[in-house]
Amino acid sequence: MAKKAAKKAKPGKLYVVRRSKIHGRGVFAAVDIPKGTRIIEYKGKRITYELACELYPDEEGKPTHTFLFEIDDDHVIDAGQGGNAARWINHSCEPNCEAVEEDGRIYIEAIRNIKAGEELGYNYGITLDEPHTKAAKARWPCYCGAKSCRGTLLQPKR
Repeated sequence: MAKKAAKKAKPGKLYVVRRSKIHGRGVFAAVDIPKGTRIIEYKGKRITYELACELYPDEEGKPTHTFLFEIDDDHVIDAGQGGNAARWINHSCEPNCEAVEEDGRIYIEAIRNIKAGEELGYNYGITLDEPHTKAAKARWPCYCGAKSCRGTLLQPKR
């Protein structure tokens, strides 16, 4: 059986979406990307946090997976509705990108030089009010494979 050719980026595009070793789909640098480059805006429908909780109920004991990006205490971007390639950027405990908020919009920017072919990743920084128990960490698993991997998407409590 023939292998599918790797997706190529459109001319001028910094990234391409393809299968990831980390989790599902991933976003990869199509060219070398210098530190400080704004790569992509995280897009999707803007909804209230309350509506997000209704649309994506939190089911105890099950892993959590959505395309939600928190803007503030009341609003999120739901990339599952009208989202773009940014929703496929996986979490990394050793990120090469970061999410930057500017005027209520979220952008993904390179925090170091990124080589062509390298998977893009940023720290999701998920915080919970409740204690980070073993069960809570298991609901937010990390598969980044970094040497310093925390094993969870949850931001360490300070």
